[in-house]
Amino acid sequence: MKYSLLLLASISIGLFTTKTTAQKVSKENEGILKPYASYYPKQKTKVLVVGTFHFSYPGLDYTKTNEDDKIDVLKEPKKSEVAALVAYIKKFKPTKVAIEAKEDWGMDKKYEEYKAGKHRDVRNESYQLGMRIANDLNHDKIYSIDAKTFSSELEEKYPKMMKELTEEYDFKSEDPYTKMVQKSFDESTKFPSKVKILDYIKYMNTIEGHRNNYGAYLVGDFKLNDNRGADFLSVWWYNRNLRIFRKIQEIDQTKEDRILVIVGNGHASVLRHMIEYSPEYDFIEFSSL
Repeated sequence: MKYSLLLLASISIGLFTTKTTAQKVSKENEGILKPYASYYPKQKTKVLVVGTFHFSYPGLDYTKTNEDDKIDVLKEPKKSEVAALVAYIKKFKPTKVAIEAKEDWGMDKKYEEYKAGKHRDVRNESYQLGMRIANDLNHDKIYSIDAKTFSSELEEKYPKMMKELTEEYDFKSEDPYTKMVQKSFDESTKFPSKVKILDYIKYMNTIEGHRNNYGAYLVGDFKLNDNRGADFLSVWWYNRNLRIFRKIQEIDQTKEDRILVIVGNGHASVLRHMIEYSPEYDFIEFSSL
């Protein structure tokens, strides 16, 4: 409760400061300095990004979950907790659903099979959240928005250069902030077994949670000499998220649409930044539903 109050207070202060600053500028300059928002449509496509942990524990991320801390979303009580999370997300009333899947994953076929009753026992959040919600709302289609990174293309064309660029980029560093970040990640793997899934997803998708995920990439290996860390991050992780955002833009949409995006929380932190700053979209806070 204390955490929620502090978060709301900080948001309120930020909104108050922005509002009073805009009013002050407008008044002192007699309308010459127009609010930036006045240049763009008032109604924008709404986007809800739901950053989540991977329900099926594929083990592809650097931080691994111990067997004792893993949960089974197909068994109680977690099965009911997933249902509660689904019900909460559906309050957004999405008109489009997009998930972290590449185009060659075969989304259209898998979704048709899901609608026919298959894949209900697959633990992956793409099925348990994305397809489930789209099917419940009678959507004809789901959108695949994951993307191949520019770094993988560079590795094919310039293997020697990329080998030199990525040397020592292994998430292992003596930077004390790397150790702090890693501690927060390690402890977070235990949370799904200790708290309700909805509570954890809300916690992950706060401003503070996204800042923690975003900031993790700006310490440690990011500081490798000769700008190697910054250069690799830009063509690898940041580029992948830029391409994901571009795929969101490519979805056929109107200003009345409400797009639900289901992704790993590391992506959610960067997508928050892009969507919040885009003149095309309204970023919807997960906690506001």
